[in-house]
Amino acid sequence: MKSLLLSLTVLISSGAFAQNILNAKSPVELREMREEGYDIVNGTDTISTAPTVLPYGYIEDKDILWSKVVWEIIDLNEKLNQPYYYSYEDVTATYISLYDALFKGIDSGNITEVYDDDNFTSRISPENLQSKIQAIRESEWLQDKRASGEEITAQDLIEGVDHYKTDTRSVKLIKIKGMWYIDKRLGQMKYRLLGIAPMGPDPQVLGLSEATMLGYQGDEEMIDLFWIFYPGAREVLSNCTIYNPKNGSSSITYDDVLNARRFSSIIYKSQSEYGDGLISNYIPGDAKSQLEESNRIKNEILQKENNMWNY
Repeated sequence: MKSLLLSLTVLISSGAFAQNILNAKSPVELREMREEGYDIVNGTDTISTAPTVLPYGYIEDKDILWSKVVWEIIDLNEKLNQPYYYSYEDVTATYISLYDALFKGIDSGNITEVYDDDNFTSRISPENLQSKIQAIRESEWLQDKRASGEEITAQDLIEGVDHYKTDTRSVKLIKIKGMWYIDKRLGQMKYRLLGIAPMGPDPQVLGLSEATMLGYQGDEEMIDLFWIFYPGAREVLSNCTIYNPKNGSSSITYDDVLNARRFSSIIYKSQSEYGDGLISNYIPGDAKSQLEESNRIKNEILQKENNMWNY
């Protein structure tokens, strides 16, 4: 044990654990260190440098004095939220957008809790997920040529088949679902993130003319691409660093900033006496009043915490 601690001290003092360009002898070595996430000590003992997820504490029903589930929208066009949209890869640092981090986690099989709705009742298979984010459509002239019985060449398939895909550049909104609750054991108001969903244009209607869109509003209509039960995505997001405008070399992760609520958001739905609590349902057609209602719900949550300390 003493040998392990001594070796660890030597490694830290020599900068061997620092996976940044200031301590790298070559770009290849730096990238290998980032990929492996661990260092070998004394040939047999291994010390992991991979980030670990801080486990949530166990909460019993009787410990929850008050709770409220809210749904929010994070607009990635806002300045505070732009790091969630930011992707950058260089020898000095590597950042990935939140959408890419989630999708790559699903694609690799590391995120399996993927659903079609925010109640997490209908799972989405990897095959069905592909149809949610991309569409392959034949052009009208190719359809006419096929209907006429003419031979379809390989060149025709290249020129007459259009591919539409919702990628990270078009995902400008993120939905989240979470619970605010008062833990009576700690005497604190706390927040637990439950679900997350990227929003993007529906690839099934991209490129269609207005006459064939059957009520769709156009290419800019946003849909929920998929919902992820957030606890099942923490392991992946804790391995994805986010750009920090105050320090480009920081190791802050998506799991860190999301749990700390380092973003700007608007509440669009909450648990309430109004059925599903969708604000646009009980305050229709008035964006200003809807925003005021969102702020009212936020203030109600803050007031609950303040009331804890009023005697």
